[in-house]
Amino acid sequence: VLGPVEPCSLGRTLTHEHLSLDFRVAYTSPPALTEHKTECDFTLPNLGWIRQNPYSHHKNIQFNGEEVDKLVEEELHEFYKSGGGTIVENTSIGIKRNIALVKRLAKSTNVKLVAGTGYYVSGSQSSSTLNSTVEELCNTIVKDMTQGCDDDPTVRCGLLGEVGCSWPLEDFERRSVNAAGLMQQQLGCPVMFHPGRNEDAPDEILRLYAEAGGAMSKAVMGHLDRTFHTMEELEEFAALGSYLEYDLFGIETSHYQLNTAIDMPSDGQRIARIKHLVDAGYEDKILLSHDIHTRNRLSAFGGHGFSYILQCIVPKMLTRGLTQQDVDDFLLHNPQHWLTFTK
Repeated sequence: VLGPVEPCSLGRTLTHEHLSLDFRVAYTSPPALTEHKTECDFTLPNLGWIRQNPYSHHKNIQFNGEEVDKLVEEELHEFYKSGGGTIVENTSIGIKRNIALVKRLAKSTNVKLVAGTGYYVSGSQSSSTLNSTVEELCNTIVKDMTQGCDDDPTVRCGLLGEVGCSWPLEDFERRSVNAAGLMQQQLGCPVMFHPGRNEDAPDEILRLYAEAGGAMSKAVMGHLDRTFHTMEELEEFAALGSYLEYDLFGIETSHYQLNTAIDMPSDGQRIARIKHLVDAGYEDKILLSHDIHTRNRLSAFGGHGFSYILQCIVPKMLTRGLTQQDVDDFLLHNPQHWLTFTK
């Protein structure tokens, strides 16, 4: 957000994080027995419930404001001390991105920050945005990426994403994916997709994106942790050629509120799936992140924080058959290649 940099200067990169957002679009009613906990304090007796029901706690999904801003800044300092270099901020239009904050954090920490543009899921958009044409969506994207954001014209976005998609796709989301493909072809920019919570969602998104002209080599499909659950599905999708992102590291609860039919994998299972992809020859397509977007995942609220992958996951990977070269691909080389504009 402070201007163009050489890809080789990025350092270890988390490709899918949030530094500030309002995620009330994901609010989920809790079981009747625990309705009284939706406003409970972040205390030790309550943390277990909040971890299991993160989207039922009103304050937890409001990941913004002075308190959160301060804690995120502290987390970024720790991330840098742990060997981190860059964080890609994926908050897009619809969930209250804060360009001014991202710029301030980039100045106050040693961490390079990349800001995103594009549109989140239709449920987060205003009625006027939902009625936008593909051309109007493209106009906003190209302005954010080439001229500067309305919030701060000195900041140009370095990512088209995260482009939010539901399942099944809404009409607005189809236009949004179409705009992403058109703009990727025009600008040569990196693109990040948030797929709907169904194993058929990623294929449909990439098909629409490619039909609009988007390059598969610049697309990331996020949240594969909760989307593909067999190695066969995973390999079949990997063959399409996009980047493959495991970005929910640190979530160790199998209960997944946003789709209770899904068993969220553990970090150990994530690593095993990544090892399978490496063995199949996809080490140059894998990206890692935490997708922190609720308060309970910050260290100050009893969570793992932004340094977790560097401090805990990388050492574990090295004991599970992955090499230092593999880890460098995931955190250094692959992000550099993906984030480099091709035009």
